[in-house]
Amino acid sequence: MAESNFVDYVKIYCRSGKGGRGSSHFRREKYIPKGGPDGGDGGRGGHVYLRGNRNYWTLLHLKYERHIMATNGESGGAKRSFGKDGEDRIIEVPCGTVVYDADTGEFICDVTEDGQQVMLLKGGRGGLGNWNFKTATNQAPRYAQPGEPAQERMVILQLKLLADVGLVGFPNAGKSTLLSVVSAAKPKIANYPFTTLEPNLGIVSYRDNRSFVMADIPGIIEGASEGKGLGLRFLRHIERNSLLLFMVPADADDIKKEYEILLGELVKYNPELQDKHRVLAITKSDMLDEELIQALSEELPEGIPSVFISSITGMGIMELKDLLWKELNKENFHEVERIVHKNIDINALQLDDDEDFVIPVEEDDPDDEEDYEEYDWDDDEDISK
Repeated sequence: MAESNFVDYVKIYCRSGKGGRGSSHFRREKYIPKGGPDGGDGGRGGHVYLRGNRNYWTLLHLKYERHIMATNGESGGAKRSFGKDGEDRIIEVPCGTVVYDADTGEFICDVTEDGQQVMLLKGGRGGLGNWNFKTATNQAPRYAQPGEPAQERMVILQLKLLADVGLVGFPNAGKSTLLSVVSAAKPKIANYPFTTLEPNLGIVSYRDNRSFVMADIPGIIEGASEGKGLGLRFLRHIERNSLLLFMVPADADDIKKEYEILLGELVKYNPELQDKHRVLAITKSDMLDEELIQALSEELPEGIPSVFISSITGMGIMELKDLLWKELNKENFHEVERIVHKNIDINALQLDDDEDFVIPVEEDDPDDEEDYEEYDWDDDEDISK
């Protein structure tokens, strides 16, 4: 069996670079008595970044690169020479990638825009050279700081496709056929269930050189929210679709019931999906005459725009595009909420004239541990500091 090129879940180990050690060096040159300390600072360790890239649509390039490590900073040198900073590592990911801590399940960030860059791990700070510690009472300090250690963590990258319109339907409802007709996408099409085993994206051309993105999601069956069929694997992609196009074939026993089953599976998976805008398309309608279309129209679910289409004959395709564009551009239409991670969170402190200034201190201050690691406890001079 051929290996799929679509990968939407990877677990990788990431490590930033550790800071370079500061130099404990003294200037020793002819005719320069008492040259004094001149050890330079160590270089900063490399950071690890995530960056959104619209040219990627899968995490396949990370499937076999399970260790992402930035380089360490170099040690400082003589003549106050700074060590070279470590090289940063930038992980290119498709837009729509969500990142979690693999050990705790904690949400880390959500990369939704092309070029959006998020610092995943910070490189260690370089240690200070001994020239920084020269004082009036200590003219020749031998101490130099070690660099800060690297940060490391296991992370899970999970892709949720970003699309304007997501196709929702049972297997063999005609989703892939529609996508192949309205866009240049070439999904696999065959007359058996679960032909589509991975999501497909296509750009739908509209009037006046306008366009929108459509996603073909593998077929859903009753019980998908409980793991049946292809289960939960692809349901998460529906979360990022701004508008859901439900597709039910005209030869279904009960169009309204099939629609309600599909909607019910989505709501069981994520109740918030019930609030999304929806459109209903009755596919394979070329087998119907005007009288049957009129009769079926009266039995369709209320409160949801609907259209009868046939991807084979082109019946209703332009009408469907008009309807989708209209729904996407409604005044009360809201795009998918996207959580954007910020590298730095600064809490502004406001102090009234009649208030006392209080500095809150946590019981377990993480800065205490950082301060502890800044010093070399095997160095007597360092301990005396």
